[in-house]
Amino acid sequence: MNKILQAISHHALNRPRAVAIRSGNRTINYATLRMMIDSLASRLTAMAPRAIGLFADNGLDWVLADLGAQQAGIPVVPLPGFFSRAQLQYALQHSGIDWVLTDHADMFSAHAGVAILENRAFLNELDAIRIEAGSAAARLPADICKISYTSGTTGTPRGVCLRADAVEQVALSLQQATGANEEDRHVCALPLATLLENIAGVYVPLLAGAECIVPTLAEVGLTGSSGFDVRRQLATLQALRATTVILVPQMLAAQVVALRAGLPAPSTLRFVAVGGGCISARTVMAALELGLPVHEGYGLSECASVVALNRPGDNLPGCVGKPLPHLRVEIAKDGEILVHNANFAGYLDESNPATNKDQPVATGDLGHFDQAGRLYITGRKKNVFITSFGRNVSPEWVESELLAQRGLLQAIVFGEARPFNAALIFAHPEMDTAQIEAAVASANAHLPDYARVRHWLRLREPLSAQHGLMTHNGRPRRAAIAEAYRQNLETIFEGKEAHDVLQSAA
Repeated sequence: MNKILQAISHHALNRPRAVAIRSGNRTINYATLRMMIDSLASRLTAMAPRAIGLFADNGLDWVLADLGAQQAGIPVVPLPGFFSRAQLQYALQHSGIDWVLTDHADMFSAHAGVAILENRAFLNELDAIRIEAGSAAARLPADICKISYTSGTTGTPRGVCLRADAVEQVALSLQQATGANEEDRHVCALPLATLLENIAGVYVPLLAGAECIVPTLAEVGLTGSSGFDVRRQLATLQALRATTVILVPQMLAAQVVALRAGLPAPSTLRFVAVGGGCISARTVMAALELGLPVHEGYGLSECASVVALNRPGDNLPGCVGKPLPHLRVEIAKDGEILVHNANFAGYLDESNPATNKDQPVATGDLGHFDQAGRLYITGRKKNVFITSFGRNVSPEWVESELLAQRGLLQAIVFGEARPFNAALIFAHPEMDTAQIEAAVASANAHLPDYARVRHWLRLREPLSAQHGLMTHNGRPRRAAIAEAYRQNLETIFEGKEAHDVLQSAA
């Protein structure tokens, strides 16, 4: 993190009064930010933690605590507010956390099921609570600056160990790729515990000498584990005069629907990054036509977030752009994407997580390059199913075509060892059966015969993380969904002819 902290020092010396971070009524300039980082680093060093957990709403205090820990060389473990009790307990047991910085000490203690051994005021709304470190805690190498927990596709989170120089390099490459500059006003619209927002939404603006604006999650329309108010988010982006923002696919899809309904697009945006899940090219094109400067990207925690990104002036819907300049990406013989030079430190477990820096990261994603060197993602290697006719189908490919249709909000496709494919669909409440059927037919027109959806089932409510059917970045938990709707899917596959459409709702 030296170069990020050095950049803050540079801005503090040359532009001391320039606003660095804004959150609600609180604003600090670069000179003040530099002093506060030093002060907080000293306080954290005196506490002598092995690692600190950070469990708080988005805000100035979250950013300051994170930067102070980086200055002190203390590993930070962002703890997502959406984690279940079991997930939190797993993270605490294995990460070596003995102090947690939180704005809800009692709630955290109750939710995580841990006793507070000591509680002291730390920074404005943040308390520092000391807890008993887990007995299974790993011994971390000295160069680990952050442990990013991701829920992945199972209930047990994986602790991704990140080296300081890996995080720093991604931030530097993103600054170059996005054209980040001191005139930017980035608004954080995702939880700061999300690695993408932490690096691209905080470190990149501070590298550039820009203004990082950190509203509470409620102010950007996020409530609970999956509630989203698109009107509020659009209004906030406009009111704060955002120039850059990061969205997940569900947010962008909701914004497209809202703009089509007549809401104005934020007028000051110059770069909207979208990532974290599959999104159709037609949704991106619709967003561009409606005035949202959307640039799709791709990444994973093991590579310290972003791997590839569409750039200003080279933005092609349907691809995720070219790899960041410090990375080398290749496609294996089986189509898997391999990432070199990511400097991945390994997963957290009971052994030393350090790994060979020269070993490529096997992403588990399938893709290919075009002649211009742009990367295309075609699905997950483990999700590919084989129909009873021997055809390989990536469900993400089919789902992207379905989600490109207006009004289809969620689609999950199944077809392993079956003569045809079926889909679970959540559509806009105002769509009737005929409209959904027409949308499915329109998607099928863009697919070869073996990949088309022959049957579909309308869902009464969206699939959510709250019910364990989606991850918190919007990816489907396919095994859990298949089990939850097992009888419905069996009805489709066994009780209907291939050309029929199942019209009943779950």
